[in-house]
This record gives sequence, structure tokens and C-alpha cells, in this order.
Amino acid sequence: MKVVKFGGSSLADATQFEKIIHIIQQDPERRAIVVSAPGTRFKGDIKVTDLLIQYSEAVKKRAAVADLQAEIIARYQNIAEHFNVPAAVMDHIQAVIQGLATQTYPDYAHQLATFKAHGEYLNAYLLSQILVKLGLPTQFMDPKEIGFNVAGPVNDAHVTDDTYDHLATYRDNPDYMVFPGFFGINEDDGTIATFSRGGSDITGSIVAKGLHAEVYENFTDVNAIYSVDPHIVSQPKGIQTMTYREMRELSYAGFSVFHDEALLPAIDAQIPINVKNTNQPDLPGTLIVPEKGFKPKGFITGVASSKGFSALYLHRYLLNKEVGFTLKLLQILYKYGISYEHMPSGIDDLTIIFDNKQLTPQKVKAMCNDIRNELHPDQLEWIDHYAIIMIVGEGMQLSPNTIEKIIRPLTDHNINIHMINEGASKISIMLGTDEADAQKSVKLIYQHFFDNNRIFNY
Repeated sequence: MKVVKFGGSSLADATQFEKIIHIIQQDPERRAIVVSAPGTRFKGDIKVTDLLIQYSEAVKKRAAVADLQAEIIARYQNIAEHFNVPAAVMDHIQAVIQGLATQTYPDYAHQLATFKAHGEYLNAYLLSQILVKLGLPTQFMDPKEIGFNVAGPVNDAHVTDDTYDHLATYRDNPDYMVFPGFFGINEDDGTIATFSRGGSDITGSIVAKGLHAEVYENFTDVNAIYSVDPHIVSQPKGIQTMTYREMRELSYAGFSVFHDEALLPAIDAQIPINVKNTNQPDLPGTLIVPEKGFKPKGFITGVASSKGFSALYLHRYLLNKEVGFTLKLLQILYKYGISYEHMPSGIDDLTIIFDNKQLTPQKVKAMCNDIRNELHPDQLEWIDHYAIIMIVGEGMQLSPNTIEKIIRPLTDHNINIHMINEGASKISIMLGTDEADAQKSVKLIYQHFFDNNRIFNY
């Protein structure tokens, strides 16, 4: 069995539905199908999920909602009419969309989660009815009916163990099974809870693990996962095969093709993930595989940068000799509700890297004052506009002078490197630079390695 997941761009309109139906029918092993909500059809278009968010906000403000309801219904209507599905299908979809405004919810967070989840819910229902209309035996896998249970925050849920047991009962189901992505049912109160945005990838991985699939195929709108952001380097090389941990490292630094949390169920079940293009499904795409037995074809697999960080540099003589120094520092961070991203250190100094989304000027000022008063550093420097560059590759662990090879193209171009941190796995190196130097650094590293790096190019 293969689990196939289609993203929003693959389900944006009837033409895209035609493509995914062809993909499904091309391989009899593609029996489990996970869908996102309809995405954008053209530049400037709006995703159905974003329309549902607007709809929820309008309901909250008790504003007029008829036009929004009509716009959302029309997105499904255009697809349904193309396939000439029975009128009862659209009657049901219309009733569900209009009914969202009349329900009662525990709070606004639950309301918003419910509204957003219905983009996937109704798209899965519609696809299942289209497949039935085409004569294909199909089941709509309603999360409430199949026991797709989740727990945790209503907008950042995680799957429960019993869900995998429920899914396993469908392993030998001969019919097509269409699952809505992005959400599950809170087993405590029966309400809808969503994964983080883009969480249909997570659903696909959960279904693959639960059904003991041989492969999880994730269809999107690009030919492969690229070795660098195509917005930074034009026509970069595609990655033929990469490991789970390479993908995890690169996702953290900004590779957004595949939701990084979605790797976890697949890793646990050791299921390969194949990222493919709905519009060119015959291309091999990128295969994400376990590390065991993997043989790298090049020194570096990918390079990525991520902005929006700040750093605190602290220097104190004999810092390494003071028992509990780091504990005191972490207690100060805890006091202000601040977590850190990384903390590379030496014998007399350390650097703490923060995600700016959790910082305010007031928090930073108070935190730094406490550090000065309680830890008495010889030097304390706050660095704004900090960027992280992640260089990742299983092949890096085979070279004794990895760091020298990576930083040379930057130092040759007078780029200031604030921090160098090599992971214990030796497959990744993180550099800290000024935001203004981030894209140039990525380009230089890519140009230095990839012309001679044996990585598959589409």
C-alpha cells in the first residue's frame, strides 16, 4: 500500500482534480489518499482555508457572512459541477458551510479550529463522492467515525496512540480511502483540534504509519526538494535522495516544501517519503529515507538560511569552572518565559540564539539587566538582525576538514561569521551571520560546492 497526500495547489480546481485522479488510478497501490483544502488557482487568488478564517472572524464580530459563505461554496461547486456529481453532494456541502455560523463553541480558539478544518473535511468528502461517481469503490474516512483522535492544544494537536490502532484495522480495506488532512478529534470532548498550519503533511505521515504503508508519496507543486531555495539561486539542483535527519535539519533552517513535524511518524515506522510534483508525476521527485545503509553522493546535500533571530554573546573568564553557571542563566530565561534556539559555548564564553517572535524590547532589557547583576559577565553583547545558515549533508562526516571547506568561500569574501556550531552527528554545520549577509553566504556556499557535487539534477 502507498499513502498519497495532495497539497492545496494540487486540489485548487477541477483541472487539478483531474490530474490527481489520474495519478491515483495510475498505481493500484495508491489506496489511501490524504487531501488538503483547495489552494490558490492563480496569482492573487485566496486559499479556501484563508476564506474560512475570514468567515470565522466575521462570525465572531457578528458581521454579514452571506458573501463569504457563497464564495466558499462556489469553490467546491465549480469542482462538483465539472464532475457532474449528484446534487445531494453540494446540498450537503452547502449545509455544512452555512451551519458553521450557527454552532456554539467552547471558545474562539475552538471555533477557529473547526472553521479551518472544514476546508480539508469538505474537500475529502467531495473527492470521495467524485471517485464514487467515476465507478471507483471509495470510502470517506470521517475522523469522528474512524477514531482519528488527537490531544493537546486545539491549534497544535498531536495524535494519540490509539489512532494508530484504529487505522490499522483498515490495512486490508480494498476500497479507496479518502482522509481529510490537518485535524483530528479531541478524544476528551469530541471537538475538532488542528495540527499546526500545513499539517496535512502530518496527517499523511500518521496514516502511512497506521496503515503500515510501504511508501508515503507527498504530491506538491515542485519537481523535487532543491539543494537551495530557488528564490536565492536560480534553477538549483534537485535532491534525488536524502535522509530523514538531513530533511529535519534543513526544514529547521527554512526548507518549507515538507512539514518537518510530518517526518516523525514516518521516521518511527521507517517509511520512505517521496516528494513529487502533481503537474509532472512521472518525475522521480525526492526520496527521503532512513539513514541506515544510505550512501551520500556528494559532500553537501543542501544549504539554507533563516532570518528573524537575535543573539546574546557573553564572555567571562573561567566560566567553565563555575558550577551551576548555565543553570543560573537558564533560570533567568525561564523567569521571562524565553526559550533559546542554540547555545554554543567555549571555556570562557557562550552565545545564546533566540527566535525574535518571542522577544520584546522590554523583555530583552530586563533579561540582560538580570544577567549582568546575577552573573557578572566581563562582556555582554546583544546582536540584532542575526541569521542562521545551515549546511547539511551526510557526506560531511566523511571529511576531516569539513568546517574549513565551508567557511573558506565566506572568509574569502569578507563575510563576518559570528558563530560556528557543528552538530554531534557531524552531518550539519550552523553558521551565525548578519541578516544582510545571509543570502550572499548561501549563494557563495552553493556555488563553491554544487558545480562539482554529484547530486541529481532535474
